[in-house]
Amino acid sequence: MILPASAALANLARIGKLKAEPPDARERAGLLRSASVRLLDARQPMLSLESRFDLAYNAAHAAALSALRAHGYRSENRYLVFQCLEHTLGYKPEQWLLLNHAHKKRNLAEYEGDLDVTVGFVEELIEHVSNLIAAAQALESAS
Repeated sequence: MILPASAALANLARIGKLKAEPPDARERAGLLRSASVRLLDARQPMLSLESRFDLAYNAAHAAALSALRAHGYRSENRYLVFQCLEHTLGYKPEQWLLLNHAHKKRNLAEYEGDLDVTVGFVEELIEHVSNLIAAAQALESAS
C-alpha cells in the first residue's frame, strides 16, 4: 500500500524518525539561499574535487531539508532527509539514491578520512543538486 506523503511523514514522526515542527518560511528561505550559494561554489573548477563534492553535498542537504521543513517536519538524521524526498518532492528512488550514495561517501570522508569521488560523480551530483534546488524552490512558490 502506498501512503500519501503526509501520512508517510506522519508515520515517520510517530515512530520517532522525524519531529513535527511548524514550517518556518524564513528558515526555508535561508536553507534555499545557502543551497544556491554552495551549488554556485561547487561549480568552480579551480576548487579541489573534494571541496566541490563537500559543497554540492551540503547544498543538497540544505535543499532537501527545506522541502522537509515545508511539510512541517525536521530530522536529526541527514540520510533520512534525502530518503524523505520521495514524500516531500515526489522523487522516485532513482532520483534520491545518488544523494544517498553521496551521503555514504561523505560519512566515509568525515569519519574515516577516505573520500573516493571522481570528477564524473561530482559533476553528476552537481546536476542532481541543481534539479533538487529548483524543485524545492517550486515547492516554496506553491506553498
